This record gives sequence, structure tokens and C-alpha cells, in this order.
Amino acid sequence: MFKIGDMAVYPTQGVGVIEDIEVREYSGQTLKYYILRLVDSDMRIMVPVGNATSVGMRQLIDQQRITGIFDALAERTENGKIASWSRRQREYNDKLKTGNLLEVAEVLRDLYQIKTSKELSYGEKKVLEQARKLLVTEVALAQGAKEDQVMQRLENIFH
Repeated sequence: MFKIGDMAVYPTQGVGVIEDIEVREYSGQTLKYYILRLVDSDMRIMVPVGNATSVGMRQLIDQQRITGIFDALAERTENGKIASWSRRQREYNDKLKTGNLLEVAEVLRDLYQIKTSKELSYGEKKVLEQARKLLVTEVALAQGAKEDQVMQRLENIFH
């Protein structure tokens, strides 16, 4: 699925580069692993090749889908659909865990819209930052743009 040098997205962690594909033995089993170095943090993650799809590891978003992401960000939605923060947080975290950039964009949009009517709690701010980081990093890398440019485009949508 991936080869050395490819970029891949690991849900909740972001974009990384496949640095190596190693064969390791654990408990008598020999498995192949992708060695993924995250772009933002230099953290290395070992992902069993056979589990890459089930954990949500995927290719960078393609150019055609980026427009849809920004369209979703610009949609106005009803903020109060889930009353309590704990239930919203659970839903937001579930969406972030999918690794689907459209769902990450929905989390970002919802929190930006809530932010216009009230100050976000510490937990809400943390989720907003995580969603923004995931989206901005991937879109910038997919477009060959600077993160500042993508961030400015986001700010233009929400202000």
C-alpha cells in the first residue's frame, strides 16, 4: 500500500513520512511494519502493514476533495444539536479518530461556530486546536502550500 518516502495520514496524529518498512519478530510472529515519522513532531510510529487500513492510515487527501473540505467548513449549521459538552466532546473525538478529513473539518466548523456565541472551555479549545492542526497540515502538504496560507484561508471563512 505504501512505500518508503510516501506521505501517509495517521488518525489523530497527523501526516507522516514512511521512513522504512521493517520486519520484526514479536512473540514468535514475524510481521512487517511501516515506520512513520510524523511531520509536526518527529515522533515515530510503528504500524503493522496488515493493520494500516484498520487503524485508518491513508494517503494524503487529493486536490479534488480539498474544495469539498472548504465547502463543508463554510456551511452554517445549527450549533445546539448536542446539549452537553461531554457528549459533544465524545462525538468530536470519534470523528477525529476516523482520520477522515471531512469529519475533522466538521469538528473544526462546529467549534468555530460555537466560539462566535460563547467562549470555548479549555477542553473545547484543545479539540479545536487539534482539529485545526490536523486539517491545516494535511491541506498544506497536499497543495504544496505553506501552513500560514491555509490558516489564512480558514480565518477568512470564519471571520
